[in-house]
Amino acid sequence: MKTPKATPTYLTILATGILSPALAALAADPAPAAPPGWETSATAGATVTRGNSRTLLFTAGLLAQKKWDKNELRLGLDGAYGQNNGVKNTEFGRMFGQYNRLITERLYAYGRAEVSHDAIADIEYRLALSPGLGYYLLKDAKQSLSVEVGPGFIREKLGNHTINNYFTLRVAERYERKINDKTRVWQTAELLPQVDHFKNYILNTEIGLETELTKKLSFRTYLQDSYDNEPVPGRLKNDLKLVAGIGYKF
Repeated sequence: MKTPKATPTYLTILATGILSPALAALAADPAPAAPPGWETSATAGATVTRGNSRTLLFTAGLLAQKKWDKNELRLGLDGAYGQNNGVKNTEFGRMFGQYNRLITERLYAYGRAEVSHDAIADIEYRLALSPGLGYYLLKDAKQSLSVEVGPGFIREKLGNHTINNYFTLRVAERYERKINDKTRVWQTAELLPQVDHFKNYILNTEIGLETELTKKLSFRTYLQDSYDNEPVPGRLKNDLKLVAGIGYKF
């Protein structure tokens, strides 16, 4: 007795026609990319001299940033401490955070907070808060240029225990450019005038350069300038800091 030859049924043909393309598509499509993580780097530097002069200067900084979906977050802190012949001549610290929410590809709303301390300028602390709108004038893989404007508020405590509270206008810009795969430059400017007394204003600027030495290590140098048009009595209006150090990327 002959065994009947198996023949494909209609259901088998239908299932094969449906499943084969689906399985092929699953095999062809790559796994979804992991969401972007934090980009974090730390910088430290030190200068010591002995002999005709006895100086000591320490600098340190930390920067973390993340971009995902329509969100951009940037957090940072930096500080410096120095002595000249046993007399303190530098004691500065700053911490800031800024969150951007993209409305379009270039337009965004932001919220920013910054607190700083400068013992030489006789500022116990200065807290600056600002919401506002920003816009990318340039935005591509090599460079970006953004401008920001919004209201602000400053609360500061001076060394003589005076506490000032006032509202400001905040106008700022930031430019960054990758010169090549290993080197980038950046520049920032921020103007904070008191709304009911424009002669009282603060202008913060920074320009810097970073070059990769290895995948983890880099050399970073930047120049910071803070100009206070109405400083604490007995203090200068301008504070200039040149910082250089070795950076490490986590």
